[in-house]
This record gives sequence, C-alpha cells and structure tokens, in this order.
Amino acid sequence: MRAGQGMYIDEEDIENPFASKSPSPTIRNVATFYRSQPVLDRRIHILGGGNDGRFIAHALRGIPNPPPTTLIFNRWDQINEWNTSSKKLQVITEGNPENRDGFEAELAFMRHRIHGKEIQYKSSNAGDPFPETASGPPKEETPIIHEGESTEPISSLILCTKATSVLQALSGVKHRLNKESVILFMQNGMGIVEMVNREIFPDPETRPYYMLGVNTHALRSTPGAPFTTVHAGFGTIAVSIMPHERLRPPAPYAPVAKFSALGRLPVTPAHPAVPDPDTPTPTDTALTWTPNHRHLLRTLLRAPVLCVTAFSPPDLLQIQLEKIAVSCIIQPLTVMLDARNGAILYNYALTRSMRLLLSEISLVIRSLPELQYIPNVQQRFDPGRLETMVVGFANKSKNNISNMLADLRAGRQTEIDYLNAWIVKKGEEQGVRCLMNYMMVNLVKGKETMIRLEIAEGVPFVDREAGDGQILIKEGVGVSEVVLKEPEGIEKANE
Repeated sequence: MRAGQGMYIDEEDIENPFASKSPSPTIRNVATFYRSQPVLDRRIHILGGGNDGRFIAHALRGIPNPPPTTLIFNRWDQINEWNTSSKKLQVITEGNPENRDGFEAELAFMRHRIHGKEIQYKSSNAGDPFPETASGPPKEETPIIHEGESTEPISSLILCTKATSVLQALSGVKHRLNKESVILFMQNGMGIVEMVNREIFPDPETRPYYMLGVNTHALRSTPGAPFTTVHAGFGTIAVSIMPHERLRPPAPYAPVAKFSALGRLPVTPAHPAVPDPDTPTPTDTALTWTPNHRHLLRTLLRAPVLCVTAFSPPDLLQIQLEKIAVSCIIQPLTVMLDARNGAILYNYALTRSMRLLLSEISLVIRSLPELQYIPNVQQRFDPGRLETMVVGFANKSKNNISNMLADLRAGRQTEIDYLNAWIVKKGEEQGVRCLMNYMMVNLVKGKETMIRLEIAEGVPFVDREAGDGQILIKEGVGVSEVVLKEPEGIEKANE
C-alpha cells in the first residue's frame, strides 16, 4: 500500500480499529505508569553551593507549583552570608539577570577524613586498642550531630559537590537518609558510586536509591557575588536511574530494544555486539520506580531551562564514558602545559601524546563487561571518533581554563583519581596495562604536591600598623640587610 510522501506501508502494520484489543499481560499499562503517585515529602534538598547547585535550584523554583527547595550549606560563614543577604539566587543568561526566592537553608558540616577514614565519630570503646577482645564486638557507632544541623529525613537529594568532596558531604547528611531516599549524583568522573557504597552505605538493605546525571551546561561564577551564576552556554542534563542491588545483582547490561517511527518491530543494529566468551550472562535493565524516583525525575523534566532527558542505564553509562574520555585528555594536558584548552590544538607533538592516551582509554572502555552485550560500542568508542570529540571540545572551549587547572592553581585537590586513575584501575581489572595514563596520573599528582608546597612555604605579608616606620632594603655582600626606619616624629622625641 502506498502512503503519502513516497513511503510504503505494509498492510500488516495497519491496525484494524474494529478488531478486539485485549491488553497483553506483558505490556505495561501506560496510563497507570504515568499516573501521579502520592509522595510523602515533595521537598528537594540540594547539597553543594557551586554553580551546578545554584543553577538547578534556581530552575526548580521557576516551574509552576514548584516543590519546596532547601539549600544545604557546609560552613557557618556560608549560611550566615545567606541569612544576611536577600535570600535570592540569581542566574544571568545572555546579560539578563533573573532573581528567584523562596528557598530554605540548612547547615550540614563536612566530616573530615584522614587516609580515607572518617574521624568525627565516637565509640563506646574509645581508648581500648582491642575493643573486639575486651568486650565483644565493637558497638554500632553513633554519628555526632553538631549544633545547627537538622535531623529531619531527606527524601530527594541532589548532590552537586565536587567528586573529591562527596564522602565528606554525604557523611554530614547520612543520618537523614533512609532506604527509600533518592540521591542524584551530578559529579564529573567515574567510580564515585562504588566509593560511596564502600565507605558510606556498605549495607544494600539500608542503602538509598541512586540516580546519575551528566551536565553539559556552561556555568561560571561571578567574583564578589556568591549567589550569582552566569549561564554562559546552553546544554543538557542526561539523567538515569541506577539499578539497586536489592533488586538486581551486578551483571552486564542486556541490550535495550530500539524502535523506528515506521514500524513496530525492533530495529536490527548495524554493528551487533560480540561479547567475550567469559563475560557473565546479561540481565534486563527493567527498573522498579518508587514514588521518590517519579517525583524527582518528573520535577526535573518540568524545568525547561535544564533540558533534562531521561536515559536507560546502559545509555547513560556510554554518555558518561564519552565525557570522561574527553576529560582524560584535555584536563591533565592543560595542567601539565599550564595553558587554556586551545593550547592542545595544531600541535603535532601533543597530538601524538593525545593519541597514545586515547588508544589506552578506548581499549579499556571497549573491554568493560557492562557493555559487552551492547551493540555499536566498538564503533562508538573507536580511538578516531574519540579524537574527533576531543578536538571538537577543545576548539569550542579554546579560551577556557579547565576545571583541573583551576583547582591546581588554587591549591585544591584535583579529580584525577576519578578520570585517568579510574581508567588505569579498570584496565588492570581487564588485564590492560595503561602506562601512559598511569604516568599522567602521577605527573598531575606530582605537580599538585609541588603547588601545595609552594603555597605552604609562602611568606605571609601583613600591613604596617599605625606608627610603624618604613622598611628599607640595603644590598650587602651576598645577603640583603633589612633596616627599619623609624618615623621622624619618634626620632625627634628620642633626641
């Protein structure tokens, strides 16, 4: 049968409107799935006062019937500055400022960690070097609630801190999360969820639900305006729900069926997956949606400026891997060059170094067991395609300073452990030796230590107090002599 615009439609694909339509038990009832379900708490907490957190909070308060939004600060000076201000967040887009209010603020101190272990917990066996032999097994540790901190439960939490501060930030609100809570991670890098499971929520039975987000909006701060964010470039936020270990044990992802607009049958992939024979059997990515899942995802989808798009877990994993592949090249190279992103372009020697790094990154990603049954992975993460993505991003942001370089110049800890170091770790698990990435990790950490030592060895200068004289430096033989010249009034008084 001929259809409009020169397309042919098979007669079998035409539904008979008079035929009986008995619902199949395997087909999900769409109306029931999208029907609103009651939520115990509509409030959304946002932890992290950076650009991402301010941007998302500002967008949520701009939708019709906005949810109650709470900003969680981690220092007294931050919440005091908020209380003395107009309590508004400002986002500047193309030179047009927009203020929004209606936020509430809470305090949750970051818990300090030494050698990866939290130190702000008290135990009933304190002072006993062998608690398990003195009075049986050690008792359960009780978190210390500091003055000013809230104890109200959190149902929906958007975590917008840097990857290096995730453990410290979550430790401050761990006592407020339960197994029905939902945490949306908005960090750059990989391996963060595994780290949180190991250090913060080791028990799957009491572990909250997780969601992952990948932000591509270009945001920057304004000096002197702590509650203002400049929306420098439009992007998207890809969001997905992570399968919980209570419902799905860790296993490779089964391929998700793709459909075209012309038929009802799944599309056959052009490049089907060729899994390794030793890879475990994949499992379906079907998820159990909780009311908090629906509430948080639907609320984000209602904010048009965020441009939130929901993906399946394997699709979002591939989006994350594409972003980390670009970050593993641009960020450490700009750190070693101490230059902007565009410095890596049109340089033959740097291109050779880039290709050596990408060859290892591509091999590790294509060997991940999670993606062994996903089609088109070999082509999507081909070294040539990854190089095209790196060059395109570097050209688009050629005048920008990478986040890693900005952190390094400020003496802060970089996110190299969640970028190239994650590639090295996954390579070791797959039997791939990533020598170039291992060298890059240690070069960045070495320069990070060097900058910290330089900052620690700096001599602080203080302003002269009233009545102090001028400092004159006289050049001597091999050493400078510093002489304090007293004011004339004091000299006359001494005479």
